[in-house]
Formats: sequence, structure tokens, C-alpha cells
Amino acid sequence: MKKIGFIDYFLDEWHAEHYPAWIERASAGAASVVYAYGKTDSPNGRSNAEWCSRHGIRLLPSIEELVDASDAIVVLSPDHPEQHEELSRLALQSGKPTYVDKTFAPDRMTAQAMFARAREHGTPLYSCSALRFADEYAGMDRQGIENVCSIGPGSFNHYAIHQIEPIVSLMGGEPTRVMSVGTPNAPALLIGFADGRQAAVHQMGWDCPFQIAVAYTSGQAKVAKPESDYFDRFVRKLLAFFETGEPEVPEGETIAIVTVIEYGLRAMAAPYQWVQLPHGERTRTSENGGEIRRV
Repeated sequence: MKKIGFIDYFLDEWHAEHYPAWIERASAGAASVVYAYGKTDSPNGRSNAEWCSRHGIRLLPSIEELVDASDAIVVLSPDHPEQHEELSRLALQSGKPTYVDKTFAPDRMTAQAMFARAREHGTPLYSCSALRFADEYAGMDRQGIENVCSIGPGSFNHYAIHQIEPIVSLMGGEPTRVMSVGTPNAPALLIGFADGRQAAVHQMGWDCPFQIAVAYTSGQAKVAKPESDYFDRFVRKLLAFFETGEPEVPEGETIAIVTVIEYGLRAMAAPYQWVQLPHGERTRTSENGGEIRRV
């Protein structure tokens, strides 16, 4: 049995609550969440010890012990991406397949540093939104896309990735600029690509389901509403990654997604103005003063 370890900011949260049973079911018992570590207890829910007792998972006192004991690692903290770099540091030095939950990092430079650390230690790494694997999105023709319009719920900080990731996956290439065109209660972002293609993200409130419309250079248009069991697809892809060590999402796409979110938030401070996105190599200084590999 493949032993999976969970690392989280606190364990009593939605993803940690559901992933163990989904992994058990999708793997037919060949993989299981055996170990867990939480940095702190939930401020509004069960303690880490209570959560582990409820799920029959062994709570370990340190990330180091969890990384040593596990065959594969999931770094959760889906609503606190600012914790990901710290929580993932030892996992990314382990050489063991590591998945980091959405949103991968709070900014582009942190994302680059995390991927650089993983490469330095030969650690397979990826991150994604489960919506990326919705059948309705995966089945769309990617050739000749000119424009994409996506709508959905939630706050920009936590939910924009569920619209931006499918856009980047469908359109390919690297976004070059963003513009905020929304309102306080309905954020909206234009995303420009170097070749003139464009995408729009609209967050229309919690009652608005995810949906995407794609316009093609041929004049045709297609609309997709994700209603398939994309979490089941996500978990099966995750298990395949743990077996093969082959990431499901290219590093460049994940960095582009994080960059759009980071600079989208900046654009909201200056609406209706294009904000250029950074490109090319960046260097970040590591904790001990040395240079982390350029990416």
C-alpha cells in the first residue's frame, strides 16, 4: 500500500476532510492517507488530534517525521497559500512525489523558488485546480481559440484559480497583461496574450455556477458547464502522479496562473488600466543567503 502524508496549516478543512475517502475509493485501497501534520489547530473547528482520531490517521509531531515515513506527500492549506513555501520545504527536498494544493503560491517569485527547490533535489512536483480535469473542459478543441469568457463564484483570492487555470490550459502560451474591469461585489479581469488573444474572468457571486464560453477564429463558439465528477478525475490523476512521478501540469503554466492572480490583485487597485506581467528569468535569494536556481 502506498502511504500518503498530509501536511496542512490546520487539518479541519474541506479538502482534508474529503481527500482521504476519495483516495481510498479511487485506488481500491492501494493507496491511503496514513499520516498527517498540522501546523496549528483550526480556529473554528476540530483540533488536529480530533481530526486525525475521526479519520483514523496518525498525527505526527513534525513535518520531518511525516516526510520520512510517507511514500508521497500532499501539502494542503488550500485557503492559505502563503503557508505553502514553509510547509512544503522539506517535502520538496525529499525526492518523493509532492502535490501542493491550489493556489500553489501567493506570488510569482515564491512559485519559482518552490519549483527551483524541487528541481534541485529531484522532487516531482505539481499543483492544480480540480476543475482543470472536468470532462467538459478537457473535451474542448484547443485549436483556433481567439477569446474565452469564464464566469463563476467566490472571492478573487481563493476562487479565481478555478477560472484562470482552465483558461491557461485551453489557450496555451503565456499571458502578458491583465486589466481589472469589475466592481467591488463582482470582480472581473481581462487577460491579454502576446498574439492578441484575450480572456475574461467574471466572478458573479456565490449563486453563479462555473461556466466557460470559447470563441474560435472560425467564428464558431462553444459553451461548457462543468457538471462531471471532476474531483474523481483529479484524484485519479493524483494517484497516477504518485506512481509515475510525472507531473500532470507543466511548471510554466502553474507559474503563469500564479502570476495572473498576483498581478490581477494589483490591477484591482488601478481599474481599466493594463498591467504588464513579468516574463523571463528571476532570481530569488534563499534562506541561507545563496542564490536559488534561475528559472
